[in-house]
Amino acid sequence: MMLETIRSYIDKEKLLTPEAVVIVGLSGGMDSMVLLDLLTLLGYRCIGAHCNFHLRGEESERDAAFVQRWCKERDVLFTSIDFDTMAYAADNKISIEMAARELRYRWFEVIRMQYEAEAIAVAHHKDDSVETVLLNLIRGTGIRGLTGISPRNRKVVRPLLCVTRAEIEAYITERDIPYVFDSSNGDDQIVRNSIRLNVIPGLEVLNPAVREAIHRTSQNLCNAEKVYDASIREMIGYVVNSNQIDIRKLRETSSPQSLLYEILSPLGFGPSTIEDAFGSMDATPGKLFFSAHYRLIKDREFFIIDRRADKKDEAEGECWIGAGVKEVSTPLHLIISSMLKPAEIKKNNRYLNADFDKLKFPLQLRRWRQGDWFIPFGMKGRKKLSDYFTDCKLSLKEKENVWVLLSGEDVVWIVGKRSDNRFRVTDKTERLFIIEWREDE
Repeated sequence: MMLETIRSYIDKEKLLTPEAVVIVGLSGGMDSMVLLDLLTLLGYRCIGAHCNFHLRGEESERDAAFVQRWCKERDVLFTSIDFDTMAYAADNKISIEMAARELRYRWFEVIRMQYEAEAIAVAHHKDDSVETVLLNLIRGTGIRGLTGISPRNRKVVRPLLCVTRAEIEAYITERDIPYVFDSSNGDDQIVRNSIRLNVIPGLEVLNPAVREAIHRTSQNLCNAEKVYDASIREMIGYVVNSNQIDIRKLRETSSPQSLLYEILSPLGFGPSTIEDAFGSMDATPGKLFFSAHYRLIKDREFFIIDRRADKKDEAEGECWIGAGVKEVSTPLHLIISSMLKPAEIKKNNRYLNADFDKLKFPLQLRRWRQGDWFIPFGMKGRKKLSDYFTDCKLSLKEKENVWVLLSGEDVVWIVGKRSDNRFRVTDKTERLFIIEWREDE
């Protein structure tokens, strides 16, 4: 009966083609042992793949030896790998659970390609999907998090999602299949374990069929999500242009906060951060919101999505320009020349025209800093660059990308914007210093 259930589910969800080569994630626990047995009986060419994460001491070694022996006795091709999971988690500043997941699925894909396998089969079942729904609900989630585990995620397939843990237990008894028990599954300090051991039994007091009820609801939401996703994609196309979210257009949508969540959550922004960002739509420009790899900048009419730069020394990227330098390629592309008067003065923001003899070499090219000031060309009074940027209505992102050229401690040129009046060309100028900024390069 179980065999036919799995066969029908694989056909219905189009998980595998007949006699496909399949990598089977094999921990040695009940679920994965049942998965391997069923797929073998259904005629798939299985390769048992075991990850030793070295997290449970002798138990980890026991599991590795058990699955290797079982595959050898059943003439099933077997491969395994050892991971220093603790070190990986520490190096990448992620949880042990997340580290194990990343290591496992990355390796599974490597060996899938190595063996030219059609798919990677893992042993998640219906109860796992119910636990995932509750876990996501506790953490806070959108509609997608309430749809449970998907039967397929690219090359990863889950043929057991149509059966419960109780059905798996009955099958393993019927077939007399050995398995190992992971003692960490009894640790209710782990959130997922606590849901399985404490939360669901408590809910079953209220409704004995709560697992089936949650599963049925998640399937209904899965169908509703298809309609939701189509609408969201259309609205995202309306409000997002490149890396900018048009706040006016966002307000016009039927559910601005939900749409903002769908735009930002894939970039790692948490629900509370997204809620704060939504509440800032009427705030003054310049407010920042962060995820691990991105930041959201509240500008006047837009939210600007920007990838966070790695932390660098303040001096990194600076450049010194000697009197004889003809070209600079980084951090900006500059073409430099000097010539005696008379000479053509190009009136364009991409050009600096300065009096060579007023400059102190080497000149310094760096990003602007708070406290920088200059005397704008054609004026007499000094002005802070920050005030100049406000007058020009530059966004925070635009401000951060401003470079300045200095002679000693004096700003000569706000690159691409305005030069300093102290270094202007006059009737007394004998030699011109000219820089062309090739912006597009």
